Amino acid sequence: MSSLAVKMATEMPVLRAGGKVLSTAENRLGHLVPTDPGIGIAAIRERYEEHGYVWLKRFLDPDAVNAFRGWVFGHLAGAGLIEPGSDPHLGLAAAGGGDPQQANRILMSLVRSVAYEGFCAQPRLAAFMDEFLSGISYLHKRKIMRHTMPGSATATPAHYDLVYLRGGTNRIVTAWIPLGDVPVDMGGLVYLEGSHAIGRKMESEFAAQSAELSAEERISAYNRNMTEGGWVSKDLPEMAERFDARWLIAGYEAGDVMLHSPYMIHASTANESAGRLIRLSTDIRYQNVDDEIDARWANHWSLGDML
Repeated sequence: MSSLAVKMATEMPVLRAGGKVLSTAENRLGHLVPTDPGIGIAAIRERYEEHGYVWLKRFLDPDAVNAFRGWVFGHLAGAGLIEPGSDPHLGLAAAGGGDPQQANRILMSLVRSVAYEGFCAQPRLAAFMDEFLSGISYLHKRKIMRHTMPGSATATPAHYDLVYLRGGTNRIVTAWIPLGDVPVDMGGLVYLEGSHAIGRKMESEFAAQSAELSAEERISAYNRNMTEGGWVSKDLPEMAERFDARWLIAGYEAGDVMLHSPYMIHASTANESAGRLIRLSTDIRYQNVDDEIDARWANHWSLGDML
């Protein structure tokens, strides 16, 4: 083993997803490259087009992000998720795990709130997206906020977002925002390196296979030509081998914003926080307001909405 391989093996953490352990080999696991928002919109757009993502470091005010995190967990405490007596903004998980169904009911209320809408539409982010999209940006009404308990096997399988947004333009930009610090062991998003090209090829193949489907079935992630739930795969190590690519990982901080292409294949890993911290994030989607909008995303996120 080379000295570089030894260095990588000692630095790379053990990550799990779907019951599988990601390889730490230097040709299978790497790091996302952060971008300073100060480099300017042209350079940011160039990096996005080249890599399929851009990781904007400390783009938002960390104090404001953490304050919003505390507001969310203050409400989720009503479902018993938070350790009694702890500061809600820490997101320290209660020993008993709380009531998941009640937590989901609370989340469905929070994503409909003025406070959440305001967080997602804050001026700096809105102005940036106008410039990034070269016109007036449209923020989809369907916005998602996710929490993942420590020790849970929950992880999002590999997919690309256009599978769920085929009813409109393909010029969608996803913003994934960690609500608080998300170190690597808490299982934030991971990206398959260079996979925006793979996603485009997969989508082209899907379109050819689905020419005979009805318009309604063709845009569904649950049609007969798709895998279960629209996932590309639940086996992340196998995907890295199949495409001879690396999964790229990162430790995210409050204030970071990840933008990724609708064709970029991504997933999450399990939250194995040694400090028993709950992972909290939101993912929202933008497009130019003049492009066709997927009508299915004109409603608030609801569990079981089949998107």
